[in-house]
Amino acid sequence: MPRKLRVEYPGAIYHVMNRGDRREPIFKDDADRKRFLETLGEACAKTGWQVHALCLMPNHFHLVVETPGGNLVAGMKWFLGTYTARFNRCHKLFGHLFSGRYKALIVDGSGNGYLKTVCDYVHLNPARANLVRPRQALSAYLWSSWPEYMKPPSRRWPWLRLDRLLGEHLIPKDSAAGRRRLEEALEQRRLGAEGDAFKAIRRGWYFGGNSLKEELLEQIGQRASEHHYAEERRESGESQARGIVAEELKRLRWTDADLRERRKGDPKKVRIARRLRGETTMTLKWVARELHMGAWTNVSNLLSAAKRKS
Repeated sequence: MPRKLRVEYPGAIYHVMNRGDRREPIFKDDADRKRFLETLGEACAKTGWQVHALCLMPNHFHLVVETPGGNLVAGMKWFLGTYTARFNRCHKLFGHLFSGRYKALIVDGSGNGYLKTVCDYVHLNPARANLVRPRQALSAYLWSSWPEYMKPPSRRWPWLRLDRLLGEHLIPKDSAAGRRRLEEALEQRRLGAEGDAFKAIRRGWYFGGNSLKEELLEQIGQRASEHHYAEERRESGESQARGIVAEELKRLRWTDADLRERRKGDPKKVRIARRLRGETTMTLKWVARELHMGAWTNVSNLLSAAKRKS
């Protein structure tokens, strides 16, 4: 099966998730959970990672981590491999503990609320899974970074970073009052509907604004090979194709309205379509839709006719 590209750069933030093999538990007891956290702490010390949120569930984990050194892959290889070895040694087991490759969603850390939404998603996991009762505070679930957020700085895990999340909540100071405001905000979100933002976290490869996304797509387009077919590459191809359309419209001095209103078989549209088919991997259906040329079969016939004439 094709493997997804891992996009790494200094300062990248990821929502990382991995499940147990065959969805089996990755923790047999609290000692395993402590062992996981100790191993994560060692990984942070080795890599310089900064953790913004985490949650340990029975058969999977969520981790929101920032990588100042752009070293997610190397760090995760050590972290997951070391925890698996320690788990197996403790329980006299062998073989895989985790199921395939971990998922790593790139998160926009620009301060526009994307990090806050991802951290909320992670911290709300125990409530969604009914691991805390409706009237219990979220901080009652001990195997999450949320109880750590509620503690004074001197009592927290040294590798947990709060300032970014506090900033996105417009809380100026890591004080008792500030932490109460933070807790109230998350408990309020717990009562509301999840909305579309959480869907994007579950299904996407990137969560954020368009500016950083376009930069990432350009990087992916440069790095993609025949062995990397993924959503990232598809979006990179679309970005390239739309750039060609914009370039052609500028050359023709057409607006988007002109493109919509010109007849489906306009020779200039056919010229753009030929370029798109020659220089990108976009399908006939995509070309027909973007150039307002009707059915994809019409585009195919027009391109065949143009080829015969050339």
